Amino acid sequence: MSPGADPCGPLRFARFAYPPNALGYCGPDAHRDLLEHADAGVSDPDLRRLAAGFDGAWPWLELIAHANGIADPLDARVVEAYWVGNGLLGRVRVAALGASLEARFRDRLGTDWPWFADTVVHRPRPHHNFHVFAVTPWVGLLRGDGAAPALEVLDRCRIRWGRVLTVDGDHAVVRTARLTWDGARLDLGPPTSEVATIARDGYALTPVAPGDTVALHWDWVCERLDPRTSAALRRETAEQLDLVNRRLAVSPLTAALG
Repeated sequence: MSPGADPCGPLRFARFAYPPNALGYCGPDAHRDLLEHADAGVSDPDLRRLAAGFDGAWPWLELIAHANGIADPLDARVVEAYWVGNGLLGRVRVAALGASLEARFRDRLGTDWPWFADTVVHRPRPHHNFHVFAVTPWVGLLRGDGAAPALEVLDRCRIRWGRVLTVDGDHAVVRTARLTWDGARLDLGPPTSEVATIARDGYALTPVAPGDTVALHWDWVCERLDPRTSAALRRETAEQLDLVNRRLAVSPLTAALG
């Protein structure tokens, strides 16, 4: 288990789900509850209920759990697999992932479904960064007038890693690589320094110190990473970037889903 990562799956879920929820992007209107639970390290039935209300992430947790014979979608191993990455992802059969995508999105996509379904040919893994790059509409906007804001959302929404340089109050300076877009490919640029949030109103998602390697989601530090989880996140990111770039090379860009 990563340093600073609670073995309790619901709390780990809250740490990663809080940043987009606070922005109003996904899940129930519960960001204060998520933040307070994460800071206090307290899991209860209410936190589980809130987690099940994330209709983007929850089906992926169910899929990973089922494929691995784990009864609880909020098992800490399942939560880690979805947000960071681990061996559980490799046990999700391509057919099961394809069936999940079809059940959730075929009716919404209509005639665009065959293009979207081609994703399964590349044998993706149900990591959060797959959801960002393949399911959300932002890649489909990269070649339009909205390329710059689309790239920003893709970069912020993915789970990324960084190294804490300094800590000052509610913020830390973190060195991390940003996504780049050259008109044809998505890639990671050279590491740069950015300011990340580590606390708000006295509440924090995880303890942070200079020298820590951390996972970031939107503008927040969510968790400290150890060598194993850092390597897993790097691997999953590389695989998802390879997948999306292969799609971009052979398929026209369209805005898939809202």
